[in-house]
Amino acid sequence: MDLNKPVTCIKGVSEAREKLLANLGVHTVGDLCKLYPRTYEDRSNLSEIAWLVPDTEVSLVARVASISPVQRIRKNLNILKVLIADDTGTLSVVYYNQPYIKQSLSLGKEYCFYGKVTRGYRALEMVNPAFAPATQKKEFQRLLPVYPLTKGLSQNVLRKLVAQALVTAGITNKMQEDDMPETIRDKYALMPLGPAINTVHFPKDMSMLTPARRRLAFQELLDMAIMLSSIKSSSEDTSKHGIVMGKTPLIDKLISGLPFQLSQPQEKVWAEIQRDMESGRIMNRLVMGDVGSGKTIIAVLAMVKAIAAGYQAAFMAPTEILAEQHFGNIQKYMEPLGIKVGLLTGSLTASAKKDVLNRLKSGEIQCVIGTHALIQKGVEFNRPGLVITDEQHRFGVRQRSVLSSYGENCHVLVMTATPIPRTLALILYGDLDISTITALPAGRLPIRTYGVDESYRDRVYTWARKLADQGQQIYIVHPLIEENEELDLSSAEKNFTEASAKYFTGIPTALVHGKMKAKDKDAIMKDFSAGKISVLFSTTVIEVGVDVANATLMIVENAERFGLAQLHQLRGRVGRGNLQSHCVLFNQGNGELTKQRIDIMVKSNDGFEIAQKDLDLRGPGEFFGTAQHGIPTFKIANLYEDTAILQEALSCAEWIKGSKDPEVKAYGDKVVSELESKLSL
Repeated sequence: MDLNKPVTCIKGVSEAREKLLANLGVHTVGDLCKLYPRTYEDRSNLSEIAWLVPDTEVSLVARVASISPVQRIRKNLNILKVLIADDTGTLSVVYYNQPYIKQSLSLGKEYCFYGKVTRGYRALEMVNPAFAPATQKKEFQRLLPVYPLTKGLSQNVLRKLVAQALVTAGITNKMQEDDMPETIRDKYALMPLGPAINTVHFPKDMSMLTPARRRLAFQELLDMAIMLSSIKSSSEDTSKHGIVMGKTPLIDKLISGLPFQLSQPQEKVWAEIQRDMESGRIMNRLVMGDVGSGKTIIAVLAMVKAIAAGYQAAFMAPTEILAEQHFGNIQKYMEPLGIKVGLLTGSLTASAKKDVLNRLKSGEIQCVIGTHALIQKGVEFNRPGLVITDEQHRFGVRQRSVLSSYGENCHVLVMTATPIPRTLALILYGDLDISTITALPAGRLPIRTYGVDESYRDRVYTWARKLADQGQQIYIVHPLIEENEELDLSSAEKNFTEASAKYFTGIPTALVHGKMKAKDKDAIMKDFSAGKISVLFSTTVIEVGVDVANATLMIVENAERFGLAQLHQLRGRVGRGNLQSHCVLFNQGNGELTKQRIDIMVKSNDGFEIAQKDLDLRGPGEFFGTAQHGIPTFKIANLYEDTAILQEALSCAEWIKGSKDPEVKAYGDKVVSELESKLSL
């Protein structure tokens, strides 16, 4: 079974088709074998015309009663209408932009049709159904896989290519080769690999699909669970004992000087962290909290506790501008307590960097804030005791352990403002204890959110101009940087040029996006933070960004293109000050799912509720919008649906770790080795 052969070795894959398959992430025979169906067409559900119900997918056997001439409605739109009939009635079948179908249908001849029944103008109809001559009824009326598509590839072509890939790879229902030891398969009642892959692609019926899918989902989740178990073991093996950091009057002094009271959820999380730091075991804890829930002060309390015990603390942020923002905020809390704070980022001059490194090594700097520069060669601590990473999902899974390895038994605290449903957190952060800050600080005004269509554009942008004239600041976020002819989406560059001229003349505006150099991006963000820019046009580079208290309006173009969790993160860029803030979601989508999603955003400001609904609606594959560093993409497992399989996989990983069976142990070692190599952890 050679899964690494290039996809071009499959019959029917030309150079042009190779490029199309690359759009789906398919480069090898193995990639195509693991391009699992996203759903299935059950064409065995045979019905008669008289008993059709709207919004159902059915198969019909009917004769062609009439074929109308192709109607050209406008440029790029033509319609072919066909009337079909069986013994119980007639049905209108409509094909959009497929005039060639007229040549494939013959009056009076019987065909099998499969498609969705919808309400037409006067009666029920079927739009763009699949069809085949009734003589092919047995082949047509079966369960068929439905794959993710890219422009230029049809379902029929992909089905044929996948079938060819399975033959080329030697994956058959009788295939003996299986990486997973029989001991594990027997213990968890799992199908062999070959039959499972074959059945998932081409099941004979739905009952056979369940055990096949379970085997493949189990393997994906087990591989991840084994990897997490390995990471957890390596961090535990560093030292059996954590540094005991006792109580200190500095904490009381810090809390009594705060201009606000800690919320109940903050106090609960702080109590959990204190228990960890005083317990004698190494703390490995994740703190999840919604945007603006007050995680930074929790980090400050933990760092003060570590420093009061005679150790140094490090805080790593994903971007320079966030590191600088944290440095400014944390310094305000630390300096009155006599604590020396340093900043280490990539853009420091050589002499400034050398100075920080020397002071860090000598122990003069007790608390250091930085970016990835903190884990570069040449960074030495005097007595490290606590490391904190912010927005952990933006770092590689093992980068946290690189930072904590500066001290033999450092406590580790991980923070994220990305609310994550519990099942997903088990995978992303399976090696950590989890704490959650469940409420926003008292007095914070909820952001008012509106879902609007294109007809509101002039009204919204005129309002934005009015707010800018009053000295308030605005974000305008887009799904694309440049215009794309194939996608009817608002681009940041085009909208920046046109809207700046039409609505914001005389107002300082700027454009920021991911293709810009880091120093240029940072310069623009600093100017926006300082109030020198009133309107910032951008892509999602500002999703996790600086706190600008004066920013009160977030406009999101083509909001239907973003995940709910991502929209919530974007919305969290406003509402940081005392002024009432607003978020406007321009929705160009017409589907029911799109309306549902926008409606959730309008009704809820609760990040955890939104994250769960996002996972429910879209599945984990798209939850973050992009694959996370160190987290493999699941090709078939679904964390929302497969919670029971996940629990079994986690249990199995622990069993493998303690197993004395050489074959089982070798399998665990092989999984870790392959994943480390693949993910460059």
